[in-house]
Amino acid sequence: MVRDAYYYALPLVGAAALVGWLAAPLWAVPAVLLAAFFFWFFRDPERVIPGEPNLLVSPADGRVTSICRTTFEGVSHLRISIFLSVFDVHVNRSPIRGVIRRVSYQKGKFLNAMNPASAEQNEQNVVMVEGEGQTVIFKQIAGLLARRIVFTRNAGDHVQRGERVGLIKFGSRVDVLMPTSAGIQVKVGERVKGGASVLAHMAPKSHLVTAGAEGARQGVR
Repeated sequence: MVRDAYYYALPLVGAAALVGWLAAPLWAVPAVLLAAFFFWFFRDPERVIPGEPNLLVSPADGRVTSICRTTFEGVSHLRISIFLSVFDVHVNRSPIRGVIRRVSYQKGKFLNAMNPASAEQNEQNVVMVEGEGQTVIFKQIAGLLARRIVFTRNAGDHVQRGERVGLIKFGSRVDVLMPTSAGIQVKVGERVKGGASVLAHMAPKSHLVTAGAEGARQGVR
């Protein structure tokens, strides 16, 4: 369980006890139910992380809402968008093993996370991870209800595939940007689990080098 559960739930438990003592136990039921919801919402289940090389796993639980090409800082990427409802686990995990090269926080709006414009306009945390010859970017994007993004790592930190790296509170969205050479393994509408579900197969570094050399030879002809 994420420790934030105690920050939200324990005051409600105290309030329920006080109300039940001063008034009647029945009046304490709403506070008890809300406290139970917070304990459930901030759950943090263990996951079996795939060990095969060159895999990109989901950084979040939720439903895949979009798979498309996009441009980030002038470079073309494949993007998978995942929507997290209030019923999903909200702990975020690293999609690949590597080194965090950049963490940048961007203030913004709180549009509905299902709105395509939220990918650029909403409050978000952009993380770039480099590993196994690849660079992957994932965005923690605040939604209509989510008003706080938590990221527990810093630039320069080493992370393992599926390692816990943060949290988005309540409804939200996570976007994953990967090289266009990646082989997508999910489809729109599919539900995924953070750290356990494979989103894509990444092209091995040796394959990229060979492909680049072949392209260079063809360009000379």
